[in-house]
Amino acid sequence: MKIFISGGCKNGKSTYAQWLVKYCAPPVPRFYIATMQSTDKEDDERILRHQQERDGWGFITIEQYTSIENILQLCYHNGSFLLDSLTALLANEMFSPTGEVDNTACDRICQGLNKIFDKLANIVVVSDYIYSDAFLYDEFTESYRRALATLDRLAAQRCDIVLEATVTQIVTHKGGDLLALH
Repeated sequence: MKIFISGGCKNGKSTYAQWLVKYCAPPVPRFYIATMQSTDKEDDERILRHQQERDGWGFITIEQYTSIENILQLCYHNGSFLLDSLTALLANEMFSPTGEVDNTACDRICQGLNKIFDKLANIVVVSDYIYSDAFLYDEFTESYRRALATLDRLAAQRCDIVLEATVTQIVTHKGGDLLALH
């Protein structure tokens, strides 16, 4: 089963995604594909919190900050996977530490995601929903938001189940009947 879960920052998406992989996916090796690359102390704390949250859940962590399709060379294809998150993956691919912007990053990630969706039977993909405010941003920020929207649409199309995490609940947008079977 392929599941896409999106929602606002820091609202429990990752924890819920971990639960889905542990309790709704087949009992095979569980892989946590960590895409967040630390750039500051706040990132370090967030990464540590995520590591502590999944401690004891049986995940094998794969740190893959770019070129997401490379995970297919590193691990079993019959496992259950959690990719957390598209948001960080895009930031890593699109923005270099030297300040350069790569506007072709979205296309590369789409190609990589399609390879992953073609090969893996059980995957949960997490992304942040960053589209609900009414602010007008600079072109730099808007290009990132448009690219993330493209990745999210691809994931929603390729996944059997699409969920949105809100502050108080999980909303099912696609495949609720499949989720109810688990």
